Amino acid sequence: MIEIGKVIASTPGTIQVILKDVEVFENNKPNIRISRYVVIEDGNDLKILAAIQNISAVQSNDAKPISYTLSCSPIGCYSEDEDGIHFRQGGVNLPSPTEPVYIPEDEIINAIFSSNDNFSFYVGQLSNNKTVKYFVDGNRFFGKHIAVVGSTGSGKSCAVARLLQNIMKINQGHNENVGSLKNSHVIIFDIHSEYQSAFTLDEQEAFSLNCLDVEKLCLPYWLMNSQELESLFIESNEMNSHNQISQFKKAVVLSKEKHNPEMEHITYDTPVYFDIEEVYRYIKNKNAEVINKKEGSPRLPKEIDGTLIENPDTVYLTREIEFAPTSTSKESKASPGPYNGEFERFVTRLETKLSDKRLKFITAPKRNSGEQYTTQDFAEILKQFLGYIDKCNVTIIDLSAIPFEVLSIVISLLSRIIFDFAFHYSKIRHQDGLVNDIPFMLVCEEAHNYIPKNGGAEYAASKHSIERIAKEGRKYGLNLMVVSQRPSEVSETIFSQCNNFLVLKLTNVNDQNCIKNLLPDNNASLVDVLPTLSAGECLAVGDAVPLPAVIKMDMPYPVPNSSNVNVYDEWNKDWIDIAFDEVIRRWRKE
Repeated sequence: MIEIGKVIASTPGTIQVILKDVEVFENNKPNIRISRYVVIEDGNDLKILAAIQNISAVQSNDAKPISYTLSCSPIGCYSEDEDGIHFRQGGVNLPSPTEPVYIPEDEIINAIFSSNDNFSFYVGQLSNNKTVKYFVDGNRFFGKHIAVVGSTGSGKSCAVARLLQNIMKINQGHNENVGSLKNSHVIIFDIHSEYQSAFTLDEQEAFSLNCLDVEKLCLPYWLMNSQELESLFIESNEMNSHNQISQFKKAVVLSKEKHNPEMEHITYDTPVYFDIEEVYRYIKNKNAEVINKKEGSPRLPKEIDGTLIENPDTVYLTREIEFAPTSTSKESKASPGPYNGEFERFVTRLETKLSDKRLKFITAPKRNSGEQYTTQDFAEILKQFLGYIDKCNVTIIDLSAIPFEVLSIVISLLSRIIFDFAFHYSKIRHQDGLVNDIPFMLVCEEAHNYIPKNGGAEYAASKHSIERIAKEGRKYGLNLMVVSQRPSEVSETIFSQCNNFLVLKLTNVNDQNCIKNLLPDNNASLVDVLPTLSAGECLAVGDAVPLPAVIKMDMPYPVPNSSNVNVYDEWNKDWIDIAFDEVIRRWRKE
């Protein structure tokens, strides 16, 4: 190794190095650059590997540089023996001043980054040395939560697509696993309909993709838990929302019990079929209810023909009642029920939701035969999310056409069902002393749109479900890949659970500080390089990487449909007419 200088100062995060002379700097310029590595003696048998963070020149009065200094961030240490080079992150004993500093030989860098039994998943090449391939520990990378962040145009979608293509062994449009179905399971929440093109291969490649858009997606309302149902149908800020919740809950449980008589211990949250139309009738009847108050007669709801309803809970589900008018006369005395007139807005809201054609995939999903999905179809519904109908490794849930007002609820329901499946499957395996052998990864694209750091009740459902996965999912074989262009606006709970980061170019100071606060102290200084990264370059940090580094990722092929419009070029073309009728037909879903 070439000695280039000496240590002049050491602090926990920075080692200051002074170069021997100007000639050393000039002769070794290609290797003395930001993000390149130096080797430092620590006074013992180990050698310290550090990354150059800053280069400065001290000038004399005649404006000629008399010395160069480097600010380096210690990354790890290594030792050499007959078995080779043994590197580990952290655990650095800071060097004393005067310890020598070297430019490492290529063999050392290659040995640290080369593929081995632990670091075998390929990610890209070192940006400052394209000949060195960068591998991570696949089990620790995908077995823990991942964050992929970067400003618009930094290459996030391409980075995610390339990572997933590497998992699936898709290389330049070819399926290397053709003829052999592997056990990988990836589910993508695709907000902008970008990823289908990245996993659509030629027919002969035999790669099956499960793409569920709003036309194919089947999300029956009866799979929702209490929080999701109430988010969809009840306004929490209304004065009488507590009464709405109590009667809605009662109606839901009654309908579940009616349609599932063979089941015991049915609760508000039990994922079994109930009829939302029955719930609507129940609430409407409660809103119009009139109670008989004639002396000597039971205090029961009274129909217009004078009939008293002995089992109102059952009858209210079955038919819409025309109640008797209120009266103060002795012979026909009747007064409004406890909720009479209180649910006017609630009834109107239920009518609106149930008649909204955009929500038919939730409120009225049907089979191809036209029949409703019921409790017995739970397994079939679950298989569509998990890719088990056609045995697909990748499931893309296209949320681009989902109305914004129900986006949080849809994501909550999907992520909760996936979590519950992983939980119960894991528990079954644990009974036999085994672990989950069907791990899933959930990719949350544009995460700031539905799991924000700050947000009102409209985000409560999705935040609760995904934060639960972030905190508990890893134990049950369910991991997250959180993708966002605004990390400072994503739930802190979720990011704090991420162990590995791929950070592309970030220009916003708040986003840079957010990432800096999430990284270990000895890696925090690496954030300074983020504004200077080019498209496709990223900072890889985490407990699955051999050491933090700026890497260049390969372009995916096929590419996701995420390219920007070349506005200036398009504006310089001749006028283009628009097929407005076709646009409007699609708009109306005709």
